Formats: sequence, structure tokens, C-alpha cells
Amino acid sequence: MTNKLQIIECVPNFSEGVDTAVIKQIAAEIRSVKGVMLLNVDPGKATNRTVMTFAGSPEAVVDAAFLAIRKAGELIDMSRQKGEHPRMGSTDVCPLIPVSNISMQEVVVYADELAKRVGGLGIPVYLYEHSQPDKKRNNLSVIRAGEYEGFFDKIKQPGWAPDYGPAEFDAKRGATVIGARDFLIAYNVNLNTRSVPAASAIAAEVRESGRMLRTKDGSAKIVHGSLKYVKAIGWYIEEYGHAQVSMNLTNIIETPIHIVFEEICKKAQQRGLKVTGSELIGLIPLDAMLNAGRYFSTRQNGNTGLSETELIAVAVRAMGLDELVPFDAGKRIMEYVLSANMPL
Repeated sequence: MTNKLQIIECVPNFSEGVDTAVIKQIAAEIRSVKGVMLLNVDPGKATNRTVMTFAGSPEAVVDAAFLAIRKAGELIDMSRQKGEHPRMGSTDVCPLIPVSNISMQEVVVYADELAKRVGGLGIPVYLYEHSQPDKKRNNLSVIRAGEYEGFFDKIKQPGWAPDYGPAEFDAKRGATVIGARDFLIAYNVNLNTRSVPAASAIAAEVRESGRMLRTKDGSAKIVHGSLKYVKAIGWYIEEYGHAQVSMNLTNIIETPIHIVFEEICKKAQQRGLKVTGSELIGLIPLDAMLNAGRYFSTRQNGNTGLSETELIAVAVRAMGLDELVPFDAGKRIMEYVLSANMPL
């Protein structure tokens, strides 16, 4: 074991994005734990979902996550919850992510501990990503298929008993997905249309899982999308007046955010549409922004000698990351947020 401070990140998604009193009470549970810093609270009205980001020592993060999940279960009634985002529980998903001086396997142990504690509350818990050895059910979208409404039956089906907690769906709290995973960027690209079918068609063309097409003989064939490590859906956000391609980028080394943005632009143009900008949900690593800045500055004028601040500004401008809300690097770039709040 290392003597250096171990830090993990937790990014729970709660199925409430409108009631600020509920959001504040959940956030207060996280803030109450010594050794944890709440880094970001990102509510969405149309999605009716709030993404919180906090980090700290593994033991403290597990405690804070448990308290937040318990409080969300007390305050959020899933039988009344509606929103654009797929969901299956009051705490829909709660990933743990290694940040500093800790291995993924160590984080798997902490995620398992959290899952066991949440299961003890009577909430069905499904493990995913690195925490789930069964490859048939380690993907969040596969686990969540059917959503809250479909889980009353799904939980009884062969192969779909939860990893922890009762094999009976909780009508008020739903179920929760917990696991150790790599860093993920939640990223939405805005289109100059309100058409959900158009956004969904673009999503199907770029996401790795692709789409089902019929061949000439009538048989079904899966055609994979153009971007590896990308999950995508299309939706319309009333408060913005835009349809969006909403994505999770699960490997930003292999498929960087600037390549994703460019591909969406190309697919939109093929449909006579335009990309007007984009938005980040939660935090992004500094390297991802710098690489995007280098990419766009080289394409635009060949200038490679820009400072860190200048590269970030280029990336923000090129991808329209400030179209919907101002982009504050101090609150959006992970290293900046962590260095301002915690010793690494």
C-alpha cells in the first residue's frame, strides 16, 4: 500500500432536477462527511436529473455516497418521477472512479462495499463496469433497459436478480446501479432543430452499438456506429429549445471529445442540419481540453504555441461549450477543481 493520499471520485445521478430543496438536502449529506469535497452539482430540469461530483479518501467517499443514496430514497418518489433521461431509481447510477494513488481493483472493492450497504437498505443493487464479472450485464444501458416502469417484471426474469438487496422492485426508490469505472465524459451536442427523430438518427449512426437495419431479404442486421467508446441517444430539451445528441464518452483517449464533436457536425450536415454548440455535464480532464484546443487551433490557423489558458479558450469557442451557459474552467476542469479544494 502506498503512503500517498488515495483519492477516488464519485458521480451519482439522482432522479430529481427540479426541486431545489431536495437537491440541497442530498448535497448536504455529502458535505457532512469529513474527508470529502463536493466539487459540482449539475441539475437538469428537462431530464429531471442531477449529477453530483465529489471526491476524497475512499472510505469517506463510500460513506458520503451511502448517505446521499439513503437520503435520495427518502425524498424522491419514483412512482411520480418523469423526465427525458432514462432512469430506474431515485439514485439511478453511482460510479466510483480512481483519481490518485489507487488502482481500479482497489476501487472495485470499495464499490462492492457500497453496494452491499445500499442493498442493506432494501434497495435492489446491480453492479456494473469493472465491478460486474458477468459481461452480459456490466453495461449500464443494458441493465437500465426497460427503465423504472419495466423493472417490476424485469427483476423477476432469469438472470436479472440484483447483486445485492431484495429481488423485488421498490416502487418508491426503484433500483440502483453501482460500480467502479473509468473516467467518463457526459457530453451533449446541440442541433438547430427540435426534431427528436433527427437527433436519434444521428445518435444511432455514431454510437458504437449502432442500429438495427433490415437487409434486402428481410433479415435484421446490426450496423455499428462510427465512434468507438461512445453511447448516444437523441432527445429534445424544452428549456433550451434544441434537440441534442446526448452521449457518454467512455474512453476519451481512444475517442477524444473533439473527434466526437466533429463527427456529429458531419452527420448533422448530411441531414441539412447544423450543430450550434455543446455542453458538458459534470467535469472534464484538463488533457482532454488541451488536446481539443491543439486540434482546433492547428486546423484553424496552424498556431501550436498557445498557452494553457489560450488552448482552453480555443476548445470552448470551437465546440460552443458556452452556448447554453458560460464555461467556467475553474468549475469544469477536474484538475482545477481538485487542486483548488484538495491536496493530490
